[in-house]
Amino acid sequence: MAKLNQIIAVEKGVKSKAQQELTAAHHDLQKPALLSGIARTYQPKDEEGEQLPPESTRVQVQAESVLRDTAATLTRLFDVTATKDWANCEARADVVVDGRVLLAGVPVSYLLFLEKQLTDLHTFVRKLPVLDAAESWSLDASTDAWKTDPVRTIRTKKVPRNHVKAEATEKHPAQVEVYYEDVAVGYWTTVKFSGALPARRVNELRERVEKLQQAVKFAREEANGIEIVDQRVGDAVFGYVFAP
Repeated sequence: MAKLNQIIAVEKGVKSKAQQELTAAHHDLQKPALLSGIARTYQPKDEEGEQLPPESTRVQVQAESVLRDTAATLTRLFDVTATKDWANCEARADVVVDGRVLLAGVPVSYLLFLEKQLTDLHTFVRKLPVLDAAESWSLDASTDAWKTDPVRTIRTKKVPRNHVKAEATEKHPAQVEVYYEDVAVGYWTTVKFSGALPARRVNELRERVEKLQQAVKFAREEANGIEIVDQRVGDAVFGYVFAP
């Protein structure tokens, strides 16, 4: 007895072959010359008249024969697709993570949906903002954000000072140079806040998504490994459509 994954593997080839043969049949039936034939003989008016050989053209395409061939080709496609779709209704598996059933009896079609969504979710989680590792952070309950310890820094102000390079004399005034000195005038106390996540948290989320991705793939393989019952719907369909 075949398995669902085997039918899935051959379905694409059967569909492609059926499409090619149906297209070829359609083109042949649109060429009147292939459907037409003729036979004619010549008889002179009297015995001394010119004798001409008979002429004939055979019918190359019989529409009823094309119908039979088309029915055979499409019957295979209809049967393979029906077998797959019927089996998909029965194909289910549990999604198991760390030995625990997270989702029970999931249909294979939904497992395929999950795989796609988890790929997008993995990208989303990998790009989550992470707290600056150069700082020491703690969770602040009042703001529901992360914060650093207070850091105190000095605020300075430039104050002009005079430097006497030469004292005044009776003949020359004093030579004074002005310079600026940084003088402490106050203190800043700074606390940084952030809504980002600790690297540990981001890594945990990423690992969970990856575990779930693996579990879903295993479940899909298990679901696709169920034994199937061949469906025979093509004969019924074309036995009706192309009936004499």
